[in-house]
Amino acid sequence: MTSTSEPDTAPSSPFESVDDVVEALSAQGYIADRRLATTVFLLTRLEKPLLLEGPAGVGKTELAKMLAAATGRRFLRLQCYEGQDETKALYEWDYGKQLLYTQILREKIGQVVEDAPDIPTAVERIGAQDSVFFSERFLAARPLLQAIRSEEPVVLLIDEVDRADEALEAVLLETLGEFQISVPEVGTFVADNKPYVILTSNNTRDLAAALKRRCLHLFLDYPTAERELEIVRSKDTGLPEAAARELVEVVRGLRELELRKAPSISETIDWARTLAVLGIDDLNSQILADTVSVVVKYDKDVTKALNALPGLVDPNATIDDAHGHGHGHGHGHDGDHAHDAPTNGRSSGPAPATPGPVDDDEDDGPDGRAVRAAKDREGRHAGTYGAPGRDAQEAARRAEELGVKPRPVSPSQGSRSFGGGLGKRRAL
Repeated sequence: MTSTSEPDTAPSSPFESVDDVVEALSAQGYIADRRLATTVFLLTRLEKPLLLEGPAGVGKTELAKMLAAATGRRFLRLQCYEGQDETKALYEWDYGKQLLYTQILREKIGQVVEDAPDIPTAVERIGAQDSVFFSERFLAARPLLQAIRSEEPVVLLIDEVDRADEALEAVLLETLGEFQISVPEVGTFVADNKPYVILTSNNTRDLAAALKRRCLHLFLDYPTAERELEIVRSKDTGLPEAAARELVEVVRGLRELELRKAPSISETIDWARTLAVLGIDDLNSQILADTVSVVVKYDKDVTKALNALPGLVDPNATIDDAHGHGHGHGHGHDGDHAHDAPTNGRSSGPAPATPGPVDDDEDDGPDGRAVRAAKDREGRHAGTYGAPGRDAQEAARRAEELGVKPRPVSPSQGSRSFGGGLGKRRAL
């Protein structure tokens, strides 16, 4: 078994104050506000894991990377996903290596059991040697165990823990609470250098209370406009100051829409770099519409963004439907579905949409209720689908007024017309 060692009780922090945290992260290009810097400072002093929750793209993962860079620690990452088990997070046995050693040592194993009088005795002798094959030599450490066993200080990122199954949360409790991992075949590993642990969650599901209880907690939301502008400046995107400020306001306006995925801070930076590459100094709705896919990644979101961009750039601008997906091409309900008047009871299909803007004061065409009432009149099917024509109907009406009865059909006429004709083939 691996001997356990007690960690040092006196924690050492690379930061003297909260201001040191702000300066150290800023030197790495990460702009942290006072609240976030205070939480990071407590993480280093209290040596407790930090759980960061919030929408995607607000800098949760980036914080772990920049903290590792600012403190000079080794960076380890456990990316969580659905169906993940402890073998991918903690450790697993290297079965291939075990099998290889077994093949190589076959002759030696044979010597161990060659004088065994029976099978139970041979099995007992082999069983006495099983610790050889279940030792640290054959233990394949995964990120959690690597962080605990590491001889040098590390920053451990457990990314998107909300995507993992709840069973993995139970596995994490020992690591987060005691900074140790128990391996039944070997023993318990305790960290000599406690790692800085940061967990991130995008709030796709609620996390267990036991997990949250072991962590410092901070909800990281989208920054203020000034903070986001400062972040864009720090990335040296090449976009002029005025354009960058206006772009930040546009992005914040897009986040207020009901989008499937709101633009993240990193996408704001990408958009700024895109516009800088195109040599844009002054923003307009057209250039933003041409490049909006940099920050909006779903088709329905793109449509909403295109409709909103003119108003975000200029609140007094009128929406131009020239992009081909407006509301003037026959999808409305204010006369856009007008059809030609029916001819002989048959619909002639939709009329082509009138180009240009629709004026609400203009005549919207015939009243739909009047058209439907006109269809429901006597004789409307005259001359169609085998019905008698209007002349025949008029003659029948006049004969009825004069008291003239229609001539009856005799049985012989009926037999000649229907009785013998239906079953015979017509000569070709």
